[in-house]
Amino acid sequence: MAKSTINFGILGCADIARKVSRAILLSQHATLYAVGSRTFSKAQKFAADNNFPATAKVYGSYEEVLNDPNVDAVYVPLPTSFHIKWAVLVAQKKKHLLLEKPVGLNVKEVDVILEACESNGVQFMDGTMWMHHPRTDKMREFLSDAQKFGELKSVNTCFTLAADPNFLENDIRVKPDLDALGALGDVGWYCIRGILWAADFELPKSVIALRNPVFNKAGVIISCGASLSWVDGKVGTFHCSFLSNLTMDLTAVGTKGTLHLHDFIIPFEEKKASFITAVESGFKELVTGWEPKPSEHTVMTDLPQEALLVREFCRLVGSIKNEGAKPEKKWPTLSRKTTLVLDAVLASIKKGFEAVEIVI
Repeated sequence: MAKSTINFGILGCADIARKVSRAILLSQHATLYAVGSRTFSKAQKFAADNNFPATAKVYGSYEEVLNDPNVDAVYVPLPTSFHIKWAVLVAQKKKHLLLEKPVGLNVKEVDVILEACESNGVQFMDGTMWMHHPRTDKMREFLSDAQKFGELKSVNTCFTLAADPNFLENDIRVKPDLDALGALGDVGWYCIRGILWAADFELPKSVIALRNPVFNKAGVIISCGASLSWVDGKVGTFHCSFLSNLTMDLTAVGTKGTLHLHDFIIPFEEKKASFITAVESGFKELVTGWEPKPSEHTVMTDLPQEALLVREFCRLVGSIKNEGAKPEKKWPTLSRKTTLVLDAVLASIKKGFEAVEIVI
């Protein structure tokens, strides 16, 4: 990592931007340099409430952030419908882009955003924070162990939250003109990413949406699910919803082992996260219990996963800025693959829950 810190500009004052502002401060590799909102007073209040330094620039428009020559990178937490416009402008201004998920309303939009980043030589990363927790690497070690886990056969994910009536009526995530993907784009994004992660990002051959998705009166999905299948026979399923108790489960089952965790998106505790593994499980005599018992593994971290995301993003940006490195292609690739599956789920719903093949 280069010694110089990365100057961040933030577009908008969304709730998630509060969390990321804190992460930027905690990362120690970045500076809260600027914030822009549609009104100066809102941006000023956001800066004051989120510990921006006294030297931070406060702007009454998004454009002013992008036009500031000292801004190295821009975090965009705007509603998904606005991503394609502002993400492309960020890239055209030669600013590195940290973009909230879902990246776009469909893969066509995502491709436009990623092409703009590539052609302007800027780093792209989406805001999927759990990918950067050290627990994720430890779990990958288990999944990659042929003796302990074997070959992946199935993976199931679930992310639900019990939204209150105000959320279900007024939140941007239930508005067709702001976040038309609803629960599928918001919580379903994590489910799909979790399945792809367990499958080492091999895309499935086909996707079938589960019957009886729930739509609000505006036609936005607030609960749904799907099944995914691969050419080698492994399968994945997920359920996502704004209508059920908070749940964040991931279970990956191999020929020899099983991985379980119940907080895969946001750990129960900020600096400690666990997962459970079972290897060559069987029954005791008379089938009175398990032998051997599953084991729990705990991973400690000094920094929360969102700060580690910022730190990795800054490492990549610093390498480009100070060493002439090329942007890392891993992160745009993962965003695109996640969107391809998301698109297939929507297509399956529209086709009456028929199987939809993934076309790269």
